[in-house]
Amino acid sequence: MDNPRALVVRHDAASRSVEFNDKLIAFAKHWGFRHRACAPYRARTKGKTESGVGYVKKNAIAGHSFTSWEAFEAHLARWEREVANARIHGTTGEAPMARFERDEAHRLKPLSGRPSSGLLRELSRIVGNDCAVEVDTNSYSVPWRLIGERVAVTVAAGEVRIRHGMREVAVHRQSQGRRLRIVDIAGRNSKQHAYQADRDGTRLEDHARLPYTPRNPHRLRAPQHAIFSRNAGHVRPRQQALP
Repeated sequence: MDNPRALVVRHDAASRSVEFNDKLIAFAKHWGFRHRACAPYRARTKGKTESGVGYVKKNAIAGHSFTSWEAFEAHLARWEREVANARIHGTTGEAPMARFERDEAHRLKPLSGRPSSGLLRELSRIVGNDCAVEVDTNSYSVPWRLIGERVAVTVAAGEVRIRHGMREVAVHRQSQGRRLRIVDIAGRNSKQHAYQADRDGTRLEDHARLPYTPRNPHRLRAPQHAIFSRNAGHVRPRQQALP
């Protein structure tokens, strides 16, 4: 596909690294297809698509008038069936419909039974003192450095994707429960996130699925309950009496 701003957030021409819009990622995952962006400033990778638009305008529309939108659609359907798909294509040397039925039709996936992709939601949240954002009563972990910052949350295709500015900072599987705390253990233990010490010393992993309620004695504590110091290239909590 091309690189429209609505679908491609960033595409580096030198490294070819691509950052896609969260909605496109969720849409592609929902319907089960791979999305690839054309190389920037390389028109020949998308020239056939552009020429197809001109073909429709000149061959199907030019010189015709229609009394209604329904008449216009009926004309296009007939033209596509009797002309466009039946002609011998200049590049492939075959009729498009014959090529489709032989090479492509059996690769298509059935759509019956799948819910609409329109269930995607875009939310805005402020990261709380517990290093999390709340979605549908559940709390999803966010890097502690973003406490107090506003983040964008995309809920789609069974995932909760959290973005700060142009950078994706957390991805969680959407919880079907209620009032749970979902923690990205791998993300918290990576170099970009500090280890958070709990008040009672319980391992972070043990809290990942505990109910998140004010009276739960085992819920994760806010990061201000620990002071962090850097030593030997990693982050660890410094001993301090807790309030």
